[in-house]
Amino acid sequence: MNYRCANGDPGSEQFSGGFPGEAARGKFWSVILAGGNGDRIGELIRNWLGRSVPKQYCAFTGKRSMLQHTLLRADALGPRERQFVLIAEAHRREAQSQLAERWPNGVIVQPANRDTLPGIFLPLTHVYARDPKATVAIFPSDHFIYPEIEFRTVMERAIEAVEALPDTLMLVGAPAHGLELEYGWIYPGGKILESATHPVHSVNRFLEKPERCRAVEAMARGAFWNTMIIVVKAHTLWQLGCDYFPDIMRLFMQLHAVIGTSREEETVKAIYEIMPAHNFSSGLLAQAAHKIGVVPMTDVLWCDWGRKERILETLRRIGKKPNFPLAPATSLKPVKHKAEIIPLRRDDYTATAPAEMRTGSL
Repeated sequence: MNYRCANGDPGSEQFSGGFPGEAARGKFWSVILAGGNGDRIGELIRNWLGRSVPKQYCAFTGKRSMLQHTLLRADALGPRERQFVLIAEAHRREAQSQLAERWPNGVIVQPANRDTLPGIFLPLTHVYARDPKATVAIFPSDHFIYPEIEFRTVMERAIEAVEALPDTLMLVGAPAHGLELEYGWIYPGGKILESATHPVHSVNRFLEKPERCRAVEAMARGAFWNTMIIVVKAHTLWQLGCDYFPDIMRLFMQLHAVIGTSREEETVKAIYEIMPAHNFSSGLLAQAAHKIGVVPMTDVLWCDWGRKERILETLRRIGKKPNFPLAPATSLKPVKHKAEIIPLRRDDYTATAPAEMRTGSL
């Protein structure tokens, strides 16, 4: 792929990646993806709440929604003024009720769902327009992660890895402890950065939603589950988009040129009228495996809460009760599992961490 797109403005001088001569690092930014519909768990939510609500806006246990937990994770890593939350236009009511303090400056409204690749590059365009040197962490908002302090350690390692290897996109990989056929899997290669607890590996290949026999093979070879938690330099991800999806990036360059002007809103609507749908994982990651590293998520329980069974199994493991009704025979006794849960310790948290994360409350 020899195509190189212009640095934001289609009429500007073209670049070939790398931004040679940069003396200063960009700042740290967070992108929280909250634009999905959560269709697979829609029936549970409708029976529970009496209406359709995307799962990221639901509190399946405790008092906070999955989105609110994700925002706290982002708050622990960087300031709120350098965070963007992507929402769907169709979810505006739910979003405004949970994002009142961030509305509208920290919220990006996606006019239509065009799958995950445009869903990632839309907020990336906003970051890139403000800080092309930025280090960006991208968080899906519908995942369960516990405990927070251990997860923050993993994220800090991923950020360090990106600073050391700025041309590499870092994915966080969860150790597989079951044959999940609806997850993406990552086959790790050799180590590219040493660490006693979180070594960074290259990626040999990706496996999307495998058949059972292929999942068995992936587990046997030490493959990770793909959490789709990403840390990457803004210019590196922008260039990857240019290399593999130049037509889509031409549309986002149109938006880049008008960010912060009166034409921004109309441009977003215009480009989404012709925006093709592409999946970020099967589209970009699969093609660019040689540009990707994987950071293992050790001592952390991670789960994509896309099914009721996963939610109940996770809550059994940590001894928490769900907020939604249970069948009479359902037991919530904690069970032992391969990935042992490390209990939160109050003294693990710094005085500057958010109160919710110091207490480990759900």
